[in-house]
This record gives sequence, C-alpha cells and structure tokens, in this order.
Amino acid sequence: MGTRVHYPEEIKWKVIELKQKGFTNHAIMDQLGIKNVYQIKTWMKWHREGRIHRFSQPVGKQYTYGKGPYGLSKVEELRRKNKQL
Repeated sequence: MGTRVHYPEEIKWKVIELKQKGFTNHAIMDQLGIKNVYQIKTWMKWHREGRIHRFSQPVGKQYTYGKGPYGLSKVEELRRKNKQL
C-alpha cells in the first residue's frame, strides 16, 4: 500500500487554473508532479460543488458531512480538541 501525499493548497489552485485553460489531466500531472489522475478529478469536483474549504484540509482529516472546518460550534471544536489530547 502506498503512502499518502500532501499537496499544498497552491498546487490545487494551479490545477484548477490549468484545467480551466484546457490542459489535459496528464499534461497537468507531468507539469506539477501529481501522481494520480483521480486526485485532479477530486479537486475539480470540490471546486464545482463549492467545497473549496477542503483544499486547505490536511491529509486524512475528515469532517462531519456538510460541515467544513469552520462550520463547527465552539463546543464541538473544544470536544474534538479534547479528544485528540
């Protein structure tokens, strides 16, 4: 099994920009060093659906359905931080 790769938020925005200019997925992968075509498709889906807050999330960090990192109440944020400790 492979290890997860974290791409900086700037790379994700560059992918969106290049796709909107008409570049192919493989050209973008070669240019930016992205290893999997499905990663580009995922970022494009997030962009289309307006879930751009996910661009700044760390690898593997999951939030409850329908809530972004800033959609949690103060109490819920404190519970999660407490659970991590």
